[in-house]
Amino acid sequence: MIKAMRVKNYTTLAKTALRKDALGILEAGLDAIETTKVVKDAVDFRDDQLFIQGKKVSLKGVKRVFVVGIGKCALEAGATIERILGDRLAGGIVLDVQGRKLHRITSLVGTHPFMSETNIDVTREIINLLKDMRKDDLVLFLVSGGGSALLCQPGNFTCQDEVTIVRCLFAAGVPIKEMNTIRKHLSYARGGWLAKYAYPARVISLIFSDVPGDDIEFIASGPTVRDTTTIADAKKLLNKYLIWKKCYLQPLSLIETPKEKKYFTKVTNQIVVSNKTALIAMKAEARRRGYRAIIKTATLAGEAKDLGPKIAKALAKERPRTVLLYGGESTVALIHKPGKGGRNQELVLAALPYLKKGHCLISFDTDGKDNTDVGGAIGDVRTVRAAESLRLDPARYLATQENNSYFFFQKAKDFIRTGNTGANVSDILIAIKE
Repeated sequence: MIKAMRVKNYTTLAKTALRKDALGILEAGLDAIETTKVVKDAVDFRDDQLFIQGKKVSLKGVKRVFVVGIGKCALEAGATIERILGDRLAGGIVLDVQGRKLHRITSLVGTHPFMSETNIDVTREIINLLKDMRKDDLVLFLVSGGGSALLCQPGNFTCQDEVTIVRCLFAAGVPIKEMNTIRKHLSYARGGWLAKYAYPARVISLIFSDVPGDDIEFIASGPTVRDTTTIADAKKLLNKYLIWKKCYLQPLSLIETPKEKKYFTKVTNQIVVSNKTALIAMKAEARRRGYRAIIKTATLAGEAKDLGPKIAKALAKERPRTVLLYGGESTVALIHKPGKGGRNQELVLAALPYLKKGHCLISFDTDGKDNTDVGGAIGDVRTVRAAESLRLDPARYLATQENNSYFFFQKAKDFIRTGNTGANVSDILIAIKE
């Protein structure tokens, strides 16, 4: 049986042997982080015994088992857990950007990347469920990227106030850790609050990392992790980026996160997948195809328009039949009104003038949504020639006045479309030399 390609426009893109190899390496990475596979590999249940990543979790004295999932992997992860646990599962809630009917778990849908009144309502449902937990209950959390926006429970301010702040943070190109330091202090559901609500139940949190470096307190703003940041830290960052001035807001009354150790004594947080999983799989696939493969970093960071040329220049220095692999998350700082595109498309666009013949670059957001309906882009000399024939000037589409990388790749027919992957481990990049 031939496996279906995750890249829906593969036939359009795969016009050369080098492109076929690059896309094949991408497919291997996406296969490795597929949510159902990740959960099946991490969780086993037999003879009334639960095993998490091979370690036995005693259910002696546990009367009820609940699942609470938050983020872009929550629905698929919850559906898989439901099949694994069967009748042992008492119920639960998964909050995702997509939904469908499950048997024992309630599937709720919220908005992303910006919070909404809907997110407030569905977050409240999760809080109410957790507040009903008892000391002989076990709550299995499934935490993934996107959870920061979904878990909206503001204090003495409105949902729209937070939307305004987040828009300003995005426009400033704020790194994810700084972004989530602020967001933890804008909600009664982030920064350890869900662990507090679940107390005194036992908590096991399976974490799907989308944060470079895999610092668990910043993944989905750490809803089950004891927070080390403070209101003072958040205020410092808000002042650093001039957010109150740029947003035309009076400073809000921020929320302190739970610091009492007792709420976390029965909490276990475990990462089950990260971009390292994808990078390792892509390295193996590249080697299988006869390339020398190097994982350069799993914590790529910086401005997309700067990183693209750097990666292209690094590839030029390598010997033939080499693949350079990167994981992480670039940023795009907006000076004027934003156009349409994402950081991955912008990175490839910025790299185009520096890609030599026989070189190819892919940058892809593993959730399949690079701030648009496509996941990223592929670039090489063919892209440059297509742009020339269509009279497309890459510099114009990259300009800070426009940031319209989406329209460039739409016209050049070199964006990568997968649809929603149900996974989310930040971005993965493939630089390949024939």
